[in-house]
Amino acid sequence: MPAPIPTATTFGELKSSGYKTRSVKIEMRDNLLRKLRSGEPLFPGIMGYDDTVLPQIENAILSQHDMLLLGLRGQGKTRILRMLTSLLDEYLPVVAGADSNDDPFHPLSKYAKDQLAVHGDKTPIEWVKRDDRYNEKLATPDVTIADLVGEVDLIKHAEGRHLSNEDVMHFGLIPRSHRGIFCMNELPDLSPKIQVGLFNVLEERDIQIRGFTVRLPLDLCLVFSANPEDYTNRGRIVTPLKDRIGSVVRTHYPLTRELGVQITDENAWIQRDSSVKVHIPHFVKEIVEETSRLARVSPHVNQASGVSVRMSVANLENVVSNAERRALKLGQSHAVVRISDLTAMNASSRGKVELSLSEESGDEDKLLSRITGEAVKNIFDLYLTPKTYKNVVDFFENGGNLIADDKTSATDFLKKAEQIRNFNTQLTEAHSALKIDPHFPQEATPDLQASLAELILEGLYCHNRLSKSNSTYQI
Repeated sequence: MPAPIPTATTFGELKSSGYKTRSVKIEMRDNLLRKLRSGEPLFPGIMGYDDTVLPQIENAILSQHDMLLLGLRGQGKTRILRMLTSLLDEYLPVVAGADSNDDPFHPLSKYAKDQLAVHGDKTPIEWVKRDDRYNEKLATPDVTIADLVGEVDLIKHAEGRHLSNEDVMHFGLIPRSHRGIFCMNELPDLSPKIQVGLFNVLEERDIQIRGFTVRLPLDLCLVFSANPEDYTNRGRIVTPLKDRIGSVVRTHYPLTRELGVQITDENAWIQRDSSVKVHIPHFVKEIVEETSRLARVSPHVNQASGVSVRMSVANLENVVSNAERRALKLGQSHAVVRISDLTAMNASSRGKVELSLSEESGDEDKLLSRITGEAVKNIFDLYLTPKTYKNVVDFFENGGNLIADDKTSATDFLKKAEQIRNFNTQLTEAHSALKIDPHFPQEATPDLQASLAELILEGLYCHNRLSKSNSTYQI
């Protein structure tokens, strides 16, 4: 349960309560120490970083460092940075009406100072929630110093305030993040002159607006994200700015296929409120994840851009939707994802891989199909052996053919497959070899058998034992 909002409404009541001011980095450090002692998870839902990334982040916070997360797209950088608010106190007292979360004990802005000078202990205060103490900006070439630091507000000037008066200033995102966390995503995309403008904020913790001789000592935790190519190779980061960032933490993609499957399971929308119950065999999830893993090492894919975890998530959602659509058209209440449903991954993969060279339109789909085929082959080889299915090859060599598409019902497909000698027995053996969930619903068994049969046929095709044209397997 969230903590109740503190009751103090004036500066005097706050002092009487015994409240002590802490800097935001000390606040984060203290809360981290408490969580580490209690064993409370720091980043719920972030998987695969326990022994690699999270210790570096913990060290940075314990050292009171500003921090940059360096990694390719889809590695959870922004998600982690947004979750840093869990290390802030649930509520923070500020001078009511101030733009910059002013500490009543150490006011920053002229407005807050004037309020305290006039009202003293009766100065109204309000309590800011932790999530409201986080501000984020995506670095784009059109970001200006005024966006980040501030600018002279000409409307205030037109109202009669003098340009030498601090009241004429309009604060940007950084001073408005005072006593909180400010995040700059994709830092290298900031123009060099804007990066230079961050020097004082990082080192001296102050800002200047239009040459005002006013010093605003900011209390901030600054965090950034960046792509390794932009950060290290192109020289798009001004070197002194790099020097001022306390810790640079490298992120990565899932180190194992099984971990990738878990992450996809956690993030994909597969538990649906639908009249059709879709079941996903574990080997299909492995194929979806293996497709992304192969794309990450393919020489035809631009590895500097990376292949996001979002590709696996979107692909799994699409194959589930394809099975759901087939069941609805056939009037079925259950569906099992089959190999023929993998064709739906092309739509969800387009744009998530960047080709190494500028190639003709359509090459992306051909590449995706080749990678998916290689993924099927790898997972097939993990559990099954091609030479076991000589009887299947013999069936096709003797003129047989079999259509395996995403429109045919499992019953019709299996009726055709029964023509293959001893195939039903082999499907039972494959069921055991693939370690299918023993609690798989009985009513979905025919669909599961069809899914296993398609895996065997596609595995043989990938091993060049069969040929395939328009979803028809043949020799």
